[in-house]
Amino acid sequence: MAGKLDLDPRIVARARALAAKAGQPVVDLARSHTTVSVERAVLRLAGVHGADSDGIPWVNRLVDAVRADVGLGHGVAVPVLHAALTTGVEDLTVLAQKAAAGSVRFEQPEKKAEVAAARRQAKKAAAGGLKIVDRRRAEREKLIRRYGDPKQRPWIYLIVATGDIYEDIPQAQAAARAGADVIAVIRSTGQSLLDYVPEGATREGFAGTYATQENFRLMRAALDETSRELGRYIRLTNYASGLCMPEIAALAGMERLDMMLNDSMYGILFRDINPIRTFVDQRFSRQVHARAGIIINTGEDNYLTTADAVEAAHTVTVSQLLNEFFAHEAGLEDWQLGLGHAFEINPDLPESFRMELAHALLARELFPDAPLKWMPPTKHMTGDVFRGNLLDGFFNLVGALTGQGILLVGMMTEAVVTPWLSDRDIALQNVRYVLGAAGKLHEDFVPAPGGFIRERANQVLGEGIELLERIVDDTLMDAIADGTFGLMKRPADRGKGLDGVARHDEDYYNPVQEML
Repeated sequence: MAGKLDLDPRIVARARALAAKAGQPVVDLARSHTTVSVERAVLRLAGVHGADSDGIPWVNRLVDAVRADVGLGHGVAVPVLHAALTTGVEDLTVLAQKAAAGSVRFEQPEKKAEVAAARRQAKKAAAGGLKIVDRRRAEREKLIRRYGDPKQRPWIYLIVATGDIYEDIPQAQAAARAGADVIAVIRSTGQSLLDYVPEGATREGFAGTYATQENFRLMRAALDETSRELGRYIRLTNYASGLCMPEIAALAGMERLDMMLNDSMYGILFRDINPIRTFVDQRFSRQVHARAGIIINTGEDNYLTTADAVEAAHTVTVSQLLNEFFAHEAGLEDWQLGLGHAFEINPDLPESFRMELAHALLARELFPDAPLKWMPPTKHMTGDVFRGNLLDGFFNLVGALTGQGILLVGMMTEAVVTPWLSDRDIALQNVRYVLGAAGKLHEDFVPAPGGFIRERANQVLGEGIELLERIVDDTLMDAIADGTFGLMKRPADRGKGLDGVARHDEDYYNPVQEML
């Protein structure tokens, strides 16, 4: 796609440099802090599992006990493994149970030999979890070689959201048989605000299904069966956002999920999660995704549901550049960056389709090696299913014309009902027709020099650079507090989860981050 918009490479390089300058203070903040969820993720990788009779995970009980005795500033790895060594309780889940009963106390050892011994044991335990992640990644690569990837791009991405994992499974398999390449299991409403990960298979979610390790395992196994049946590898997506982002990332890596919703600002803007908590959790979770070979999906499309898609187009570009910087810093490669954007301009606006083309092509050209995630219209769907199906067809055509990597299937019943299987069949028929008829039309489509599409794309990029310059001057945290993205004002000293953040002490130790 390079060169179709006649973007000045010096301007593009300046945009990236400004994004790095704006993002670096946030990276520095994340490098110097930890959270309860980061520490719980470490212990999950070290083997702590299960929950008590009230459904509270033992990993929560263990971190809470360590925090009460010595705080989080040292990290939990050394206090926990020191306790395991001194008590002789090698099973960390049993240790968590004893700690919850009050029979084990934690301390940060002072003797160098004791610290060194605890660190060795912590690293050994955490390495066991990372070996599982590595094995799952190798499994994925083997299955892709065996069954093959979808022949066409974009990959067709379809959602299931019944609330019951045992109902999700047949719907997901039916969607794959109908042509879906990626199955996204929508998470239960409000789970992002739970400061723990529910345990086991669940059947009672609301507008979605709880993200749990067992639900991940069940769906992955079912889609592996369907992959064998269809002769192509079906990918599985879930959400690594919210207060448990690091833990869910670790569980996803251990259960071979292929994609995860993971955006640097979504939880801040749309769930009022504290910005510091989010950025610290996000960095660790992305480090795990990098190791697991998971593709992230970012959430810029959400900004256009609250802000005007024309006036705020440049904020999407700025967020994509920031997400790219944060992702690269955490170790993710370009092929793992499913940067988000959406078809959300009011269709009654003159030239709306041309503007959608300009915005989509700008994203494609700025990030040529990223599998961009192209999101369908939602904000301006009216309940008129015929108009909605036509609008989705235009969305699909933009995806074909601009070479998007991941295309989320639009539903003509958007905002009316949870889609029936028949709705999904019609929507998939729309996608198949447009992509099949268009073929490789993106190879032929070149906007006219000096024309509307090129001018609009360059205008958006220019506005993005102006915004990045202001963010560099004012800091990203202040820009978020001022409502720059999605019109949501989120100060750094407020929001859910701030009490779960701790600054590193000088002797902070995290064996997982050391190995990542």
